[in-house]
This record gives sequence, C-alpha cells and structure tokens, in this order.
Amino acid sequence: MIIRRFKAGDLSLIKLQDAQAYFSGEVASPDYAATLEHSGQAFTGVHGGEVVCVAGCANVWEGRALAWAFVSPAAGACIVTLHRAVAGFLAQAQYRRIEAIVDDGFEAGHRWMRLLGFRLETPDGMPGYLPDGRKTFLYARVR
Repeated sequence: MIIRRFKAGDLSLIKLQDAQAYFSGEVASPDYAATLEHSGQAFTGVHGGEVVCVAGCANVWEGRALAWAFVSPAAGACIVTLHRAVAGFLAQAQYRRIEAIVDDGFEAGHRWMRLLGFRLETPDGMPGYLPDGRKTFLYARVR
C-alpha cells in the first residue's frame, strides 16, 4: 500500500463501504473534499492502484481535532497495513484531544476505535446526531 498526502480529488475516487454509503452525496461534493483537504492533516491509502482509504484529523481548535475516515471494501486486502498507517498518523498528530464519531451498529468501526486507543465517552450514544436522526457514539483519544 502507498500512503500519500490527501488531495481533495482523492475523495471522489473511493468506493465507500456499505456502512458509509449514506455519505456518498458528501463524497461527491468538491466543496466538502476541499474542506477536508484544508482543515487539518490527512492522508490517502492506495492499494493496487485503487484509493482504499482517505483519513485525517480536522482541526476543531488548537489542540483538538475530529478524526475522519472513508474506507473502501477493497481495504480488507491491506487492513493490517492500513491500521498501522492510521495508528502511526495518530501517534505523530500534534493534538491533545482527538475525537471520532461512530455510527450505532457499526461494530467494525467501534472495534477499530478501541484498537486505535480511543475511549468511548458516550456509552448511551448521541441520538439524533446524524442528519437522518440516527444515533452515533463519541470516542476520544486524549494525551
């Protein structure tokens, strides 16, 4: 897998996993992609010539960021390498607090947060968090 700096155009190249398919409208938006490119630190993972992951941290304010990731079903072939890349990225990130939101029922996402050293801060979830009213959970990694 090749890891490189994220560019806004990378977002339109990723085929989203089923659990993130509802984001397809945002992924198609050049404005959304440009915001992600310029809002913090981010990278793109390419495997076999295909974009399999785009991920990063968007600045909230000094010392605090919101982690985000879009992952392709094709990432399964290189998930260990991808996990190591994300763990390394988080380890070097210059934030005191990094938060991540995971959808209700997305067990792979919850498991990945725990493996990356995030702690669940909302055990009862956050009802109505998403535009369609679905519940999410807040994880944080604090130095």
